[in-house]
Amino acid sequence: MKYLHSMIRVKNIEESLKFYTELLGLKIISKSSLEDCDLYYLGENENSCQIELTYNYQTPEDGYKNGNAFGHFAFKTENMKETVEKIQKMGYYFLYEPYEADLKDESGRIQHLCIAFIKDPDGNEIEIIQKR
Repeated sequence: MKYLHSMIRVKNIEESLKFYTELLGLKIISKSSLEDCDLYYLGENENSCQIELTYNYQTPEDGYKNGNAFGHFAFKTENMKETVEKIQKMGYYFLYEPYEADLKDESGRIQHLCIAFIKDPDGNEIEIIQKR
């Protein structure tokens, strides 16, 4: 088996595409349409794990309700300072400002991380990580 993608429903496809492509740097790998929706597959390339943005033509006026089972998507950055500047320049806000964290992996080694959280236009949490 190979993990292919995770799907989220979005209220405004233009806002969501801007967030995931311009801010997070994903590319639109493919797009398809069904009778009642458009499906956008975003990733680094065709072989990478992807996020499917589903835009239903009959979207609830107030959007979708985020449940408490889904946590977040995580993205790696090479430079948190530049990422923070880009987030602010594009008008997005932090759920959690960047902070330092030390995590111990299964071999006992300590990983020094800088972590921040933002939300996409539909309220899904996005974790941004820089390994130190």
